[in-house]
Amino acid sequence: MSRRGDNIRKRVDGRWEGRYQIISATGEKKYQSVYGKSYGEVKEKLSNKMYTIKNSSLSHRGESDTNAVMLCDGIRFCTVMEEWLNKVEETRKYSTYVKYKNIYQCHIQSLFFDDIFTQITNDYIQDKVTALDVSDSTRHSVLAVIRQTLRYAEERYGYSITLITNKSTRKKTSSVEIMNRTEQARLMQFLHQDMNISKAGIFLCLSTGLRLGEVCALQWTDIDAEQKLLHVNRTVQRIENKDGFTKTILLESSPKSVFSNREIPMPDNLLPLLMEFKRAGQKYVLCMDKPMEPRTYQNHFKKYLKIINAPNYNFHTLRHTFATNCVDSGMDIKSLSEILGHSDVQITLNRYVHPSMDTKRKYMNALSADYGQLCGQTK
Repeated sequence: MSRRGDNIRKRVDGRWEGRYQIISATGEKKYQSVYGKSYGEVKEKLSNKMYTIKNSSLSHRGESDTNAVMLCDGIRFCTVMEEWLNKVEETRKYSTYVKYKNIYQCHIQSLFFDDIFTQITNDYIQDKVTALDVSDSTRHSVLAVIRQTLRYAEERYGYSITLITNKSTRKKTSSVEIMNRTEQARLMQFLHQDMNISKAGIFLCLSTGLRLGEVCALQWTDIDAEQKLLHVNRTVQRIENKDGFTKTILLESSPKSVFSNREIPMPDNLLPLLMEFKRAGQKYVLCMDKPMEPRTYQNHFKKYLKIINAPNYNFHTLRHTFATNCVDSGMDIKSLSEILGHSDVQITLNRYVHPSMDTKRKYMNALSADYGQLCGQTK
């Protein structure tokens, strides 16, 4: 059965066949085939064939021909990726550029340093990337950067894109950390003793699921007191400084994604608590006229955990705990997904919503009670 748009099918003899079109010197159209043991193998062979055909027809196409031949003549894979990174720096958020550049410098550059672009195949990439001693998430990011580089090469040089699959072994998704009910109770009691704006910000995150960078960049103008709405419009993070005057800078920018720009309804008890700490001329909720340093605020949180004798949780635990509490209280996943700023409810289900042991015990006891009723009916 062929796959739509690929001209690849599985034959009755078990082999895979890929068909491609060529045009003879007389203008006649003919079809030829390549064969392989798997769809991926044929896809790669077909891609290489189409690339060869495309290059052979570019002799009279000016710059396009020159660009395509450059790849054949031995341009390095890293050279093309660095060229793509320069384009990213010009067209994307600076924080995105820094993220991609760090992935390249830390994981990709040493792997493909001397490799010629036209030598890059799916199997070659998989062998290199699979050998990396990194998490599945990092490996996924490495492959994503490589894919984007290949797409750039297709647009810029006419290079036929190579199919990149992910052969890395999928590991069981580890459960995220959440605070148990006892730890939450101790934290809440501590926050409401001698409440200050720092403690109020922690309570805000536990009540709305804000990320660390989002709460640190929160401004008073983002709070609609009349509608009791919280507008998430920006985030802040410390990243590498491209100008070089200092090693890093505190960069305020738009949120993580377009879906992270969101409105969150505020619980009735949250707004008056925050408004107690609003001062004349104050721009930011946690600070006066500039964003809160995320690392500093994380340290505040860890100090609070130490005081209440709780584990040394990461700040993001507040977000995980909020999401889990919402599910336990019966909130529908679509509403929760929008409050968290996710692009898909599946992300909410897979990454952030993990039933607590108390919740599991509650359901198990409910099931046991049902069994007890059944036993009573049979007597």
